[in-house]
Amino acid sequence: MNETTPSAAAALPGAVPTDAVTPPPGALDQALELIQAGGPVVVILLVFSVVALAIFIMKMIQFQSARLWSRGFVEPALTQARNGRLAEALAGLRGLRSPVAEVMAVAIDGFRHRIAEDRIREEVARIGSARLEELRSYLRVIEVIATLSPLLGLFGTVLGMIDAFRQMEAAGSNVNPAILSGGIWVALLTTAVGLAVAIPAVAMLNWLERTVERAAHTMDDAVTRLFTMPLVASNHGADHGEREAAGLRQPHAQPAE
Repeated sequence: MNETTPSAAAALPGAVPTDAVTPPPGALDQALELIQAGGPVVVILLVFSVVALAIFIMKMIQFQSARLWSRGFVEPALTQARNGRLAEALAGLRGLRSPVAEVMAVAIDGFRHRIAEDRIREEVARIGSARLEELRSYLRVIEVIATLSPLLGLFGTVLGMIDAFRQMEAAGSNVNPAILSGGIWVALLTTAVGLAVAIPAVAMLNWLERTVERAAHTMDDAVTRLFTMPLVASNHGADHGEREAAGLRQPHAQPAE
């Protein structure tokens, strides 16, 4: 009767080697181990990162919906207003969702209805301020996350170092260097996570703020040009007289005595 040796069994098709090496843990398992090692501080930092990313995506959708990067309508509308075709300029602007187009439409509509320049400026300033406030909404949350994340990570590091030295004290003369080294890397983990959350948050905040600033500059520039350009009377009687409404009326010469 032939006996199958262990080496022969390992050579058989489909046989599992007895000295098979356990596969290394996956990325998800390693991430879970790091979260468990970091404790509540790492969990809070991860929540911060999710909140910051969610706000960034929400603002991107808002900016895209408001056509914040579209400025091609500004020059045609200004040209139409300069030529006295206020009705055409107003019709083109009202079909847009851009805050720049909205404040331009308010100014041009005021010109058409011959409203006093001061009242037009006040209404334009009110609407422009409201739209910019909407664009800046929730940016403060990202700023707070970018500021608190490194501090929270440092706080976790301090707590980890305290725990490591407490374990060394409890060990007494039988101090194992692995206790100190293990406690140190776990403590530094929270600082690394805090920086990993704060750096992208700062980048996102600066980009969003810069985008809003550019929109505010475009808005201010377009409205200023509307108030300062000489309006040319059109062939349509309904649009003749906007020069007076825009505050650009020239003084009439006094008759000679």
